[in-house]
Amino acid sequence: MFRRRPLPQSNTAPADAAPDAGPDAVPLDPAAAEDGRLLRAAQNGDLAAFNVLVARHERAVFNVCLRLLRDVPAAEDAAQDAFVKAWQAVGTFRGGLVRPWLLRIATNRCYDLLRASRRRPATSLDAEPFEIEPAWSSQGADEPPETFALRGELAIHLERALAALPEDQRLVVLLSDVQGCDYDEIAQITGAALGTVKSRLSRARARLRQALHDDPDGGELFERFNRLSNSPDHRDAPRQPSAPAHPGTPDR
Repeated sequence: MFRRRPLPQSNTAPADAAPDAGPDAVPLDPAAAEDGRLLRAAQNGDLAAFNVLVARHERAVFNVCLRLLRDVPAAEDAAQDAFVKAWQAVGTFRGGLVRPWLLRIATNRCYDLLRASRRRPATSLDAEPFEIEPAWSSQGADEPPETFALRGELAIHLERALAALPEDQRLVVLLSDVQGCDYDEIAQITGAALGTVKSRLSRARARLRQALHDDPDGGELFERFNRLSNSPDHRDAPRQPSAPAHPGTPDR
């Protein structure tokens, strides 16, 4: 997915630096529980365990970086930098979900790069034309081919509309509708209040819908997709919608 550089050695804290969840904590799903086990091993200096975490989350981290920076080499470097920073800071992790912690580090690194690019207008990351494969266009095993083909076309228009959003709104859409994060995780990643997350997501989805309706081709595709998805012949098929009002296929 991206070029890996050797991770530096870290002055890690002991494993008990990440306290165990209290008796009233909600049980973690198996994937999150395994992340926690690997993170605790990494805090004891187990680099192999941390590399497993990298393998588990590199796609999600890279995809967030790619859509924020819209430049493949820059996204590769940002993703690598994020994992290096996470390894160096592994001793400061105090529990909770690992994936939002990694995505917050990656998001902060991307914002650092975006701020630096604005101080260098001639090399702005937005200066080059860029197309990416839509993350919300992968086909479900039982998805009708017609729905999949239409969703793929619609995803191209969505990606263009997504790129035009303000950065804070683009990020919450990426985290919610592409990565499948819930409100609490998005709040943890962005450092924003829960109400702010919901407000940004609502405004972002409204802008995406408006952008599609303002685009003759995109608006027609949006209406056709909704009609097809809600038709009796397709209603029982597993849906992976591309419309901004619904979550997309998570890139985990």
